[in-house]
Amino acid sequence: MEAVVFVFSLLDCCALIFLSVYFIITLSDLECDYINARSCCSKLNKWVIPELIGHAIVTVLMLISLHWFIFLLNLPVATWNIYRNTQSWAAEVTHERSHDQAWFPLALFLHVSL
Repeated sequence: MEAVVFVFSLLDCCALIFLSVYFIITLSDLECDYINARSCCSKLNKWVIPELIGHAIVTVLMLISLHWFIFLLNLPVATWNIYRNTQSWAAEVTHERSHDQAWFPLALFLHVSL
């Protein structure tokens, strides 16, 4: 059972890293004016929920399989993802996500390092 948990976790983390690279490339295209803000948001907004679900699944899976250290490493990032997404939905801000990039390097560092 542990092998299945870690293989699934590895595949999920690879998908999340690929998604983070896609976010960086899309945001750099926005910064260089290759795409406009509306197009950037429409590309990125459709991947926010799958990112949230993927990270939450790994976190819950580590909790269920009693891997406490890995669970505690993933918990702050999963909590941050949930907080970030619930706050943006509550405020009904769709285009501010790409302009609010002050949190992005820290969140990316935490996300990729886990």
